[in-house]
Amino acid sequence: MKIGLLGFGTVGQGVYELTRDREDIQVVAVCCRRARTIPGVTVTHDFQDIVNDPTIDTVVEAIGGLHPALEYVQAAMHAGKNVVTANKALVACFYDTLLPLSQACGVRLRCTASVGGGIGWLSELERVRRIETVRYVGGIMNGTCNYILDAMTRLGLGYDEALAQAQSLGYAEADPSTDVDGIDTWHKLIVSANVAFGVSLTISDIPAAGIRNIRKEDVDAFRARGLTCKLVSTGKHQGGVFSAYVQPTLFTQEALEAHVPSNYNLIALEGNVSGRQSFFGQGAGRYPTAYNVVQDCVDLMNGGGFYSPYGEKVPIVNQEKLCYYIRGEYTQAAAERWGSAVITPPITVAEAHAWLAAHPDGFLAALPNRR
Repeated sequence: MKIGLLGFGTVGQGVYELTRDREDIQVVAVCCRRARTIPGVTVTHDFQDIVNDPTIDTVVEAIGGLHPALEYVQAAMHAGKNVVTANKALVACFYDTLLPLSQACGVRLRCTASVGGGIGWLSELERVRRIETVRYVGGIMNGTCNYILDAMTRLGLGYDEALAQAQSLGYAEADPSTDVDGIDTWHKLIVSANVAFGVSLTISDIPAAGIRNIRKEDVDAFRARGLTCKLVSTGKHQGGVFSAYVQPTLFTQEALEAHVPSNYNLIALEGNVSGRQSFFGQGAGRYPTAYNVVQDCVDLMNGGGFYSPYGEKVPIVNQEKLCYYIRGEYTQAAAERWGSAVITPPITVAEAHAWLAAHPDGFLAALPNRR
């Protein structure tokens, strides 16, 4: 396999390092903005050099973001080249574009590293779908948010202090919005649910609540009651009805989720045969992510394509009822009060997120075991 590598940052360098001593996979060209000298590799600033090179059969996209990543991947497919990407935003937002295009062009697409970093989550979903129906996917999918919440819970830090600590350790970007507003988790949920259920979710129907507005007083109230807050994703398929959402959720100390430390992920699935399976590990980093990119390259050489066929477009119905911890102006009747916050009676997920959309300075967290 001859690879044209787009980007030579954290992931791109990891891919190069993991393949440079292999005989079956070789990075022959790198497209990046900086001037670099890479032994045995052609370095270019012009993506067309990779598209027009007939010796390159696979393009690895490691630049991130939506544009020009989308245009580069589309051009690679039109040129008859397979694509491997770790870009969850690209696959989530352009699922309905990329899968049909890969089929039309007769090329293959893999994106295992887009969810779970080095865990191999999507490839496991692929295996599960061979013999059973997946009814649930979700869990802790964002290491930045988990680090912040863990530091607030375990060390008693305030949100700003925990975020600054995460940034100093390289777990959070200078602008952490994509992580703390739940968008990164939202992207990962979309990709996971599409693969697990064999459909294409209507992404505009999927709400995402993040942790930007959580306060120390919230965490103190949770801890006093033996609860831990985590940002989790949920995707369900029951009786032909699909639900999906991202939100802070409270767990008792008996739950595995309550004990996920630092920047780790804990992602789970539930099948109609195997029951519940959970996958734990680091969700990001140079070598964990590059590891799954290279695994995808090996899968391509063995004839593997996307994890499930392109499925029909389906709407989201978020009518599951949960009790919520809500801090902010809440005019409906409350089941009880926790300091300055209220615990709602059971309301639908859709109603809770509608409240948050109307109160962007508020904060909510689900209590999943209260009915």
